[in-house]
Amino acid sequence: MYEDSWYSFVPDIAPKKPATNSRPQGHRRKESLLQQPNVRCLPTSSPSPPRVGSSPRSQGTGKADDVPEPLENLFEEIEDTSTPPEPTLTRRAASYSDFYRVVRARLARDEDVRKEKKKGSKAERSWEALMLRDEPPAAMEHDTSDTILGDSYGVQLLEASQQTYSYELGGQLYELREGLLTFTRLYSDQLTLTERHLDGLIDDANATLALLTSLSNSFQSVEAQTSSFQSQCESLLTEQRRLEKLADEVGTDLHYYAYLDTASRRLNAPGASRLVDDGAFGEMIENIGSCIDFMDAHETYRERDTYLARYNALLTKALHLLDHGFTTRLEKLSPEIGRQIAATKSESARHALAFGRFEEMITDTYSLLPNIQKIVRYAYDQYGRPVESASDTSVYAISATSMFRTFLTTRDRDLKTMTQHDLEEYQKEAKALSVETASRNYIKQSFEKVYHEDGLFFKVFGVEPTWHTSPDSAFQAVKAINTAMVHPGNLAPLANSVQSVLQTADLQAVCNVVGWLAIEYSVAEMDEEDAPSSRKYREYAARLLVDHLWPLTDNAFTAEITKSIAKAPVQDGALKIGPVVDGVSSSNAYPPVKRAIELLAMFDQAMPKERSAKNSSVVFNIVRETIQVLQRAEARMKSLQTGSDPDLFMVKNLLIIKNELVSLEIGDIRSHPPSMQHFGQIWDTLSPQNWVGFVSNIIGGSLWSRGPPTVTAKTWTAEDMSEQLDELLRQSIYGFTKRWGTLINDSQSRKAGVRPITKVGAELESILQNAFSNQPEVISKLKEAIQLNAQAQTEAKDEKRGAKRY
Repeated sequence: MYEDSWYSFVPDIAPKKPATNSRPQGHRRKESLLQQPNVRCLPTSSPSPPRVGSSPRSQGTGKADDVPEPLENLFEEIEDTSTPPEPTLTRRAASYSDFYRVVRARLARDEDVRKEKKKGSKAERSWEALMLRDEPPAAMEHDTSDTILGDSYGVQLLEASQQTYSYELGGQLYELREGLLTFTRLYSDQLTLTERHLDGLIDDANATLALLTSLSNSFQSVEAQTSSFQSQCESLLTEQRRLEKLADEVGTDLHYYAYLDTASRRLNAPGASRLVDDGAFGEMIENIGSCIDFMDAHETYRERDTYLARYNALLTKALHLLDHGFTTRLEKLSPEIGRQIAATKSESARHALAFGRFEEMITDTYSLLPNIQKIVRYAYDQYGRPVESASDTSVYAISATSMFRTFLTTRDRDLKTMTQHDLEEYQKEAKALSVETASRNYIKQSFEKVYHEDGLFFKVFGVEPTWHTSPDSAFQAVKAINTAMVHPGNLAPLANSVQSVLQTADLQAVCNVVGWLAIEYSVAEMDEEDAPSSRKYREYAARLLVDHLWPLTDNAFTAEITKSIAKAPVQDGALKIGPVVDGVSSSNAYPPVKRAIELLAMFDQAMPKERSAKNSSVVFNIVRETIQVLQRAEARMKSLQTGSDPDLFMVKNLLIIKNELVSLEIGDIRSHPPSMQHFGQIWDTLSPQNWVGFVSNIIGGSLWSRGPPTVTAKTWTAEDMSEQLDELLRQSIYGFTKRWGTLINDSQSRKAGVRPITKVGAELESILQNAFSNQPEVISKLKEAIQLNAQAQTEAKDEKRGAKRY
């Protein structure tokens, strides 16, 4: 708005030397130390200081009273400083502090001038020196007139010099005062101009605020006047949107009615069967389904039932056309594929034709397979689970199941030659090589074909018939389709072929095949190794085991249990305890008990722990039939009185059975849940290689408080299997220790007909060593139990005698 020079007036106080006089210098006084520098400011008019002139001294008179005139050219002329200074660009003062600094500098210079003035006083004293004479007194006496004349000229010279100095000093002070006044007026003018400018800005701001206030009031007035108009417009817009929405709804509803004619013309036109290979066919079925859902949701609409029935008829016809088109496509490909497979002798060539070539031919269509997949996905998801939808999907499920059946039946007819050839080769290998090797190869080959068949099924229908228990799932729909070949939902043909071979094999071969299948396709330890094929093979193996081979194995064990244990004859020669052979505890067990141990080991080998350790009916039958055989043998030994101890016979064989169950980590021998908690509690205190803890627990427990035997073969039930097995052990140990405790007490009391204690002890040691020669801890525990029993009998007799005495 304003130049910087308006705010930056700073006088130039640089000293300027006066111009030198070109006249020859004579008797001149020194330059005045009080002469002020040239102050640059605006030009001002000031009168020049008066000049002092002098006249030459009179030469022709020597009178003392003559007044001397001022000497000309004695003093230098004072430079005229009233001329305007040269134009210069002055610098703007930044603030008041800068002005203050300039004034301080000016005052400092004035101080310097005063100091120079003091120095000038010495020059004045030099004038007095002019009055002195250097002549000696004698000379002064000769020239008295000259002395008087010199004194008069000195006075005149001093007065003229002082007058000139006064004029010069007054002129300089006058110039300084004028300069300061000019500077003050200029700075005041600048301040006045700045004030006017700021007042103008304030006036403009006030005018702007007044204008804005006026505009705001105007806008508020306009808004107040147009609010009613705005509300009317909003109501009109709301009504317009409502009408538009109503029109759209009406148009949409009419669309569901109007589409009936379009769909009817397309499905009833000649050549409608060719529509199944067009992409618009799937959209038409989707639109028909939407119309059916709309009619189901609006029961109060006019002619709703009529349109719903007609749309259902159109949907059924469209699905029938799709099924017919798919069947026609398969019948066109099937004869060629079947003829080529039958004419080929190479196994690899048959596999390539059955899967690779057939896949290329069936997928060589435009939109037939996408339309089929769209229909199937209305009923099932990607994994074959039923889709949860508000609309009825049963019509789509029926159509999908029909196409499943058509496809698998056609594939079974095409692959019949391969299926028959593989079965014949399996049966030949089972007879020529071994049942185990032939079964493994046949199962692997069948799993590979099922895997490829599963992939082909997914490419045709877009779903995987994964195992599912729901009756509405794709797996259950495919499982109900019986064919001679194996397919993703039906492994029965493979199971039937394997079972027909294993039924004639021995039990060990069956266990080896079943155990190999469970181990071979178990869960992978590393996720990287868990390929899609491995997951599928594991699924096939699990279904084959659970649905077919495990029931087969259970039946084989049941037959073997009945044959070798339940119906085993009781031989009198085996009713004794022989010596332990090679330190094996079960080497002197009863023969049915040995067979029971073998069956338990075989079953545990063939089954995973989850099945063999809990709630296994096979384990329950083995234990139950073995105990019943032992009870029959014990009864036979008591009736024959062969000399063997029946109680020790039961203790030995029952401990062998229990030790085998513990070694195999079988936690439950019931045929049905719930699990046997009491039996498990006993096993928790046992070591599989040590019986001492079990014997000591039984002896240290409630053995002596129990009454006579209560568990027999007739009272044996499956519900209390655990408790009854423990009870049998307690009864046997109680009977054995009681009989030998009585013998020891009788021998110590030296009854008539009783052997000495030494012979009784020797006989006890002999039978214990014969039964438990490799287990000295068991022998010591049984001896301790006999001593406790004998002591208890003695104390009981003493108490009885004391009671009679009183």
